[in-house]
Amino acid sequence: MIRNTQSTHTSTRKFVTTLIGLSVALSLTACDGDDGAQGPQGEQGEMGAPGNDGQPGTPGFAAAQFLISNNGPDNAGTVDLVDQNAAKLKTFSSGNNEGIALDALNNIVHAGDSTAGSVRFLCGIQQRSEDNVFNNTEDREITGANTGLVNPKGIDIAHSAGLVMVADFNGMRISVFGSAAAGDVAPLAETLTDAKPWDLDYDEINDRLFVALTDGTIAVYDDYVSGGFAAMPARVITPSDDSQSTISVNIHGIVYDRETNKLVVSDVGDAASATDGAIFVIDNAASADGNVSVARAISGPLTLLGNPVDIVLSGTDLRVAEKSNDAILVFSNIFSGPSGDIAPSLTTSSIKPESLVEITQANMHADSSDIATPNVSFNGIAVSGNPAAGVDTFGMIAKFNTALNTQLSGYDYNQSIESVAFDIAGDAYATFDDPDSGTAGILVGNRVAKSRDTESFNTARDRIISGDNTGLVAPKGLDIASQRGLIFVAENNATTPSILVFSLCASDDAAPVLTLNMADNARPWDVDYDANSDRAYVALTNGTVAVFDEVTARMNSGMTAITTQDRTIIPAVGGTAQLAPSNIHGIDFDPASSSLILSDVGSAADATDGKLYVISAGDSANGLTEISVNISGASTNLGNPVDIMYSGSHLYVAEKSNNLIMRFDNILASAGGDIAANATMSYSAPESVALISHYISK
Repeated sequence: MIRNTQSTHTSTRKFVTTLIGLSVALSLTACDGDDGAQGPQGEQGEMGAPGNDGQPGTPGFAAAQFLISNNGPDNAGTVDLVDQNAAKLKTFSSGNNEGIALDALNNIVHAGDSTAGSVRFLCGIQQRSEDNVFNNTEDREITGANTGLVNPKGIDIAHSAGLVMVADFNGMRISVFGSAAAGDVAPLAETLTDAKPWDLDYDEINDRLFVALTDGTIAVYDDYVSGGFAAMPARVITPSDDSQSTISVNIHGIVYDRETNKLVVSDVGDAASATDGAIFVIDNAASADGNVSVARAISGPLTLLGNPVDIVLSGTDLRVAEKSNDAILVFSNIFSGPSGDIAPSLTTSSIKPESLVEITQANMHADSSDIATPNVSFNGIAVSGNPAAGVDTFGMIAKFNTALNTQLSGYDYNQSIESVAFDIAGDAYATFDDPDSGTAGILVGNRVAKSRDTESFNTARDRIISGDNTGLVAPKGLDIASQRGLIFVAENNATTPSILVFSLCASDDAAPVLTLNMADNARPWDVDYDANSDRAYVALTNGTVAVFDEVTARMNSGMTAITTQDRTIIPAVGGTAQLAPSNIHGIDFDPASSSLILSDVGSAADATDGKLYVISAGDSANGLTEISVNISGASTNLGNPVDIMYSGSHLYVAEKSNNLIMRFDNILASAGGDIAANATMSYSAPESVALISHYISK
């Protein structure tokens, strides 16, 4: 239309110009007289009406994602993933309907009371598809009579300590569980409250717990964990006006900002009213006590605050789950500005939101078996062993310094265990195979890499994966893929040998999410999964290595089993495979150099024929592959090197038949041969070694 208008005007201009030119020509031809006087100016036209105002733009919030727990008649038990403007990205179902939080690996921890009191753990939520639901294969739950949970509402997590703290409303208490726990287990601790709690916020740096009580007060517990989960609050804060008169009624949401030492709480007032909600900001929260004049109070019809049941801070932007008015509200710069009837910066429709949490950057460090960057330091090396019952190291995970001369801590599984590995949050995963009871499985020890010294397996903190559905009969080595949320286990039994892959959230009799099968029913002893290449390397007791490519890519496409390996590596010297007996046990792939490091126990009955191999370009090796470093002989003390772990320069070895932990330095540059270890330490029947990266302990 614009183009046609311009075209018409152009034609008109040409026509007008032609007429004027013709008139001038005729005039000049017709006479030679003076020009006539200029005519009067015409009247000015009326001004046009102003256009309509444009729509206001969306506030420029920083890009972020949030989870919203829904609790309406038609959406209770669902969780929405939304962006910074509360625009929905996808929805899935946890089955729970109350407080929501994220653990150190960004797995969901979700409270619920729609049927029985429950806390559910859902792994890999950002990778889950639309409409995905809670299931017992990938997820787990704390629920049952022993938990004591009645109406769990708000929750918070002590990430370093590995604790889940739950505000149990009608239970009138704070219940504390280990973040690795599952099933019908008693809490690790309970703190009774003077009024019904709705929410809580734990400052782990200062070990201080803030609890929102529905009588309008805030209970503050100092030294909460280190003090043995204090029974009584150190202080009680009552939000008040400048005259010290109480202005709070029914506090629900609570969030503490440690950088500014400010506390923000939401007050729903009368739950039946959709207009009397409020937000209070409290200064100097760590030491505040008694009736405290609030630094800022927001309430009134413009605020849309009726039942603000939960709040979360994202910088200085406060997001509010406003349940009675079906909205997510955002109040920018919550710590500054006047009190009063302040409209939110953004209002987005959301049906009966109950709780919300921001998805922050998860721990993106590599697992200890996948470190590809130089100069990573280690806080120690963990050793597991399975000597006869009654020996001091039976069932133990012992932690030593990397010099192998000082024991740092010890944790007792009270079970004959095989191999141990750690996730990057610090939980220990140990395989066990008890011939007396005929049971086998995986024991998960909460934060064993960080603490738990002199402690033992405790169902209030720890859990077990075991049962017919697991397929675990004789599990040996294992590897953890923290970022993928997976556990890889070498199942060595003669009938169904395989690599069984479990969800990191699995518990009890959970089935594997994926099974890797080897050609000719070869039996695996250990496995190393390389997350960068999505490739699994499997040590086989027939003296070869099976390699599986695109493991999780195929799993995510819907596959539940991979029938055979993509490649088989056969260690060779001079183009000839190693002579029998060759029995590969330990395996570690180094992503920095692409080297594959192997241990060969030879004959299990011979305490002198063990070997260590390095294979260059292990990522592409196939068939007969030349060994670049070969260590064996009497000076090595290698007899049954059942497990190994590479630090990026040094190789640690669990030498079982000779009761030693050994360290071979600069292994990739070693000349090989009959060389002695650079450091050794006596240990009874060691079965595995696992390095603990410095960032695990933070």
